[in-house]
Amino acid sequence: MKKYLVIFLFLSIFVQAQVREKTWAEMHYTRTNVMIPMRDGVRLYTSIYMPISNAGKHPILLFRTPYSVAPYDNTPNNLGPDSYTLNDYIIVNQDVRGRWMSEGEFVNVRPFNANKKSKHDIDEASDTYDTIDWLIKHVQNNNGCVGAKGNSYGGFYTLMAGLSGHPALKAIVPQAPVTDWYMGDDFHHNGALMLMDAFGFSRTISSPRPAPTTVGPYKPPFIEADSYSSYLRIGALKNFSYLMGDSIQFWSQVMEHPDYDSWWKARDTRRSCYNIKPAVMVVGGFFDAEDLYGTINLYKDIKRQSPLTNLSLVIGPWNHGGYNGVFFNYLGNVRFSKENMNAYYKKVEFNFLDTYLRGKGNAVKTPDAKIFFSGENTWASFESWPPKNVEGTSFYLNENGQLGLSSPEAVQSYSDYISDPAKPVPFVKDAISGRNKEYMTDDQRFASTRPDVLTFVTDPLSEDVKMGGDVIADLKVSISTTDADFVVKLIDVFPDNFVYDELKDGKGDGKDYFMKGYQMLVRGDLIRGRYRNSFEKPEAFVPDQPTTVSFNLCDIAHTFMKGHRIMVQIQSSWFPLVDRNPQQFVDIYHCDDKAFIKSTIKIYHQKGLASRIILPVLK
Repeated sequence: MKKYLVIFLFLSIFVQAQVREKTWAEMHYTRTNVMIPMRDGVRLYTSIYMPISNAGKHPILLFRTPYSVAPYDNTPNNLGPDSYTLNDYIIVNQDVRGRWMSEGEFVNVRPFNANKKSKHDIDEASDTYDTIDWLIKHVQNNNGCVGAKGNSYGGFYTLMAGLSGHPALKAIVPQAPVTDWYMGDDFHHNGALMLMDAFGFSRTISSPRPAPTTVGPYKPPFIEADSYSSYLRIGALKNFSYLMGDSIQFWSQVMEHPDYDSWWKARDTRRSCYNIKPAVMVVGGFFDAEDLYGTINLYKDIKRQSPLTNLSLVIGPWNHGGYNGVFFNYLGNVRFSKENMNAYYKKVEFNFLDTYLRGKGNAVKTPDAKIFFSGENTWASFESWPPKNVEGTSFYLNENGQLGLSSPEAVQSYSDYISDPAKPVPFVKDAISGRNKEYMTDDQRFASTRPDVLTFVTDPLSEDVKMGGDVIADLKVSISTTDADFVVKLIDVFPDNFVYDELKDGKGDGKDYFMKGYQMLVRGDLIRGRYRNSFEKPEAFVPDQPTTVSFNLCDIAHTFMKGHRIMVQIQSSWFPLVDRNPQQFVDIYHCDDKAFIKSTIKIYHQKGLASRIILPVLK
C-alpha cells in the first residue's frame, strides 16, 4: 500500500509541476506557428513565442533543430521560466529543412556553399538567413537583434547561422557543435568508426520522411540486452548494414566512404569559418562523449580563420549537453563541486547574449577562455586556449610498466600483447544497454587486469601537475598482421587513502563507490592504424616491422594532484564503443566475419624506439 501511495504522490507532484509550467507559459507567452518561405520556395515550420508584455522592443533568440519543435499546436506548454523568458526574449524554434513539419529534403550535415549563384543554391546558412530576414520583417516588437543557440546537432545549425552573414544576427552560442564526423565527432575518431553512436544515431536521424509529419521517424528494430554481447554476436559491419536496411541512405553513404575523402571534407564545417560577423561563444564539456572534438577545434579554427571575430570559449567538466540541465556537479563517480555548476554557466551565457542583443551585459570585457580544471576542481581564465604558458612534456614508457620523464636506455625492450577480435576489450566494466555518458570518467581498474591492455604508471607525484591543452600519443610499434587500432588512455590514479571532501567537492550521486586507488579516465582516444601516415591514403603495416603511430587525443584541462599518479593504458580494441578492426588490411565496412584474426602488438620502449605521451604541462 505504501508503495502505491508513494507512486501516487510522485505522479501528483509531476502533474502539478506540468500544470504550473503550462500556466506560467500561457500567462507570459503566446505561440504562433508559421511556415517561413525560403528562397527556393521550400517552407520551414517555425514556432514563434511572443512575450505578452508589450513593454519596449525584444531581441529574438533562434533555435533550429532536426529533433522537432513539438508539440505541434498553439499552446506554449513546452516553454518555462529561464533567463530569456523572464527577460521577455522572443523565442523562435524551427524544424530544419526536411525534418518533421518542414518541407524539403533533409541532408545530414549539409555542406556549406560559399559560392551561391542562384536561388536554388541553398544550404543551412541560407535557410538561416532567410528565416532571420522574415522574422525581422514580420515579427512585431523585435529590436532588430537576433541571437542563435543550439547544442550538438543544434550547434552545427548555430554555426551555420554564424556563416549566414545576416546583419541582424549579433551573437551565436554553438554548444558541443558537430563539426567533422570523420576526424573526431560522433561518427569517427581518427578513422575508426564509433560504432554505438553511429549505428544508434543513424537509425533515427537518417530515416526517410517523404512528407511533413508530426510522427516520429521509423526506427529499424534492434534488440540490445547487453551491448557487448549483442554487438559481438552481430559481428562484422556488413551485418550491421543488413540490420539497418536499404532505406537509411546516410549509413550506406558512410559505408562507401571509409577514408577521409572529398565527401567527408565537404561536411567539415570548420573549413568555412572565415569573416564571421556575430560574436561567438563556443561551449562544451571535457567529458563529452560525442562532440568534444567539435568544441575544441571549432574555437581554434575560428580563431585562426576569423581573427577579428569576438570569440570566447567556455568548457567545464560537463558531459554532452550537461550544461543545459537544472543541476550538475558530478559525473559518474567523480565529483567536481559542491555548487551547481550550471547556475554559473547560465549566468555567463545570458550575460554574453544580453550584451550583444540588448547591450546590457559586459561580456565584451570578459577573458577569452573560461576553463574548468578537474582534479583541483577550479575555474581558470585565459586570454586564449590553449594557454600560452603550456609546455609539451614527454612522459616516456619504460620497462616494468614505468612511466616517467627519462627516455629509455635499454638497447632492446618492448611490451607486447595479443589482440583478439573475438575477445575485444570492453569500454566499461559492467553489462549495459547502450553507450553511457559516465564512461568518460570511469574507473579503469577492470582494464588494468586484462592481458591485452598495457599499463604504465608514474611514481606518486611530489607536487601538483596542472595540464591544459592537447595530448599527443607518439608510439613506436610493430604488429604481426597488416592493420590494428591503437587506443591510448590517460588516467589519474587516486591515492590508496583517498576520500572526497564533501565541503569542497559535493556529495556526488550518494553511492558509496570505492574511490581509494580509483583510476579515473581523463582522456581516451584512438587511431585506426592504417591511417597513421594519411587519413586520405591508408597504408598496410609491414608485419613485425617497427613504425611510428602518432595521433592527437584532444585537449584536457586536469590537475594531477600531489600524491596521485599518472597512468597510460594502451590496447587495440574498445568495444562496442568502437567497431573492431579485423587486423588485416581489408575493406572493414564490407568484409566477412572470417576476416577477423589475432595480432601480436609490440609497443617499444628502447633507445631509438622510445614510445611516449606528450602532455600539456602548464608552467
